[in-house]
Amino acid sequence: MNLIKSTSTYSIFVIISRVLGYVRDVLIAIFLGSGPIADAFFVAFRIPNTFRRLFSEGTFNSAFVPSYMTELDKGKENARRFANNIFNSLILSLLFIIVIVEIFMPIFVFLIAPGFTESSDKLGLTINLTRITFPFLLFVSLSSFFGAILNSYNKFAIASAAPIILNIFLILTLLFANYLNDTLVFYLSYAVTTAGFVQLIFLIFFTRKYFFPKFNLKIIFDQRLKFFFKKLIPSIFSSGVTQINILVGTIIASFQASAVSYLYYADRIYQINLAIAGIAIGTVLLPNLSKYVEQKNSKKINAIQNKSLELSLFLCLPATFALLISSEQITSALFGYGSFDILSVKNSADALFYFALGLPAFALIKVFSSFIFARHNTRIPFIYSVYSVIINIGISLYFFSDIGFIIIPIATTISSWFNAIILFSYLIKKKYFAIIGISYLILIKILFSSIFTSFLFYNLIDYFSDFLVYESKYKLLTIITIVAITFLIYMLISIFTKAFKTSDIKLKY
Repeated sequence: MNLIKSTSTYSIFVIISRVLGYVRDVLIAIFLGSGPIADAFFVAFRIPNTFRRLFSEGTFNSAFVPSYMTELDKGKENARRFANNIFNSLILSLLFIIVIVEIFMPIFVFLIAPGFTESSDKLGLTINLTRITFPFLLFVSLSSFFGAILNSYNKFAIASAAPIILNIFLILTLLFANYLNDTLVFYLSYAVTTAGFVQLIFLIFFTRKYFFPKFNLKIIFDQRLKFFFKKLIPSIFSSGVTQINILVGTIIASFQASAVSYLYYADRIYQINLAIAGIAIGTVLLPNLSKYVEQKNSKKINAIQNKSLELSLFLCLPATFALLISSEQITSALFGYGSFDILSVKNSADALFYFALGLPAFALIKVFSSFIFARHNTRIPFIYSVYSVIINIGISLYFFSDIGFIIIPIATTISSWFNAIILFSYLIKKKYFAIIGISYLILIKILFSSIFTSFLFYNLIDYFSDFLVYESKYKLLTIITIVAITFLIYMLISIFTKAFKTSDIKLKY
């Protein structure tokens, strides 16, 4: 496997998906803004979308791929039986969950958005919308299963392309917004569930070469299945700790008008980089790292782990500095249109600033967790994630009444850095990971290149400030141009300082 090539392939489709997601969110911002209807939809959308991120963005991989690779080494038939048993158990358990939640949806929504009880209309709308979107859970979970099989064979492109379908369906719905008017939010919710079903069919089609499911009500609860689910539950929590923290933040933010929307838009911006710097790398490295751990090939393990750390920081550090420097300009350029007014821009930008401080930690959690998952250990990341969520909840609840929703991104960042640091400490203590000498030097060069480029970025933002004000017609084009120029210069500086070597593109692990 070529780490950079595979990550690039994965990232290309992720970027396409995120760009389409941005188009989707711009249209939502224009037609729904940040009012009560937007809040209701974002809660209804947050629930299935959180599950999508929990399952599809590395979490299911973390539990499934190491076990599947072990079975594959024993023979294809062993792997097929193992996969089919998991497939059937997933269907039955997910259908049970969906039926129960649909029946008790008012209670479920109250738990997710308790602040909405202050408005019966807002609460009622949220319940109705969530009932429509919740079956998405079944489709996205099964999609993650088939995606994990493809990833096990180092076929990353199809799995990473599948989420594009969701954004296409939502964009097509929003294009008819003027005709749908008050019913728009309902059609958006139906589009979410429909897209999930189409995504599942799409993945089944491309996976059939390696695995085709056979539905059976009889589930064999053997040791392999028990071991898998024993790993899956903590894996969901630990791999998706950032998303869980965001969900917790949504619950708390529901007590402040429009806060859910502010957090949603801020989250959308930094997630673009996180998807590449953390999720893509963590997903791509896991199959081969699991294989080398089984083989006890310490040379390969050290090489792939160090390169993963370098690549993650190479991608996320310049993005972090850029978001800190121009959170308001970027938010305005991306979402400052229609119903999304200046106040919405300012509040979302404030949230984005504090999320940006945690971006390196978010990415490192994904990478460090994968190092541990490859060793069939999901317990430790789970425990540390629990600590992280407790810290997040504690800080958010203690300060929310005094400073409002802005405490939520602050708490998320603090708790995430805590998580990343203790994961790193554990890896060092257990001697699972050691930064080799050359990597120290490369990391210093990455930091230097990022800081130098940031000064250039700051000056470009300042020079073109007149084109970046809220009222400017050219703000989006201006910010895209500045980012493109800065990224090009960052690459040139990195190549010059050897923070990034073109020869690494051909390296295989």
